[in-house]
Amino acid sequence: MDHTLKLEVPEELYERLLQEARRAGRTPEEVAADWLRASGGTRADDRLLQLAGSFEFDVQDVSERHDHYLGQALIQELGPGSDG
Repeated sequence: MDHTLKLEVPEELYERLLQEARRAGRTPEEVAADWLRASGGTRADDRLLQLAGSFEFDVQDVSERHDHYLGQALIQELGPGSDG
């Protein structure tokens, strides 16, 4: 069963939608539905994302500070005396 969905989107997003629809020879509604379909399937199929919450760590702010932690690991790995 199909459903009608009415959305208000910012002008710049609507312009991108129109450009893509014109390029593909389709309606903006068809392109928007494709975008929604594409965005819904990627997360459920992501093997790494399926592991989210599987491990327990003392660190609680990885999502906000992941760059910091990656940088610290790189510094340790490439620190004095490393071959890298």
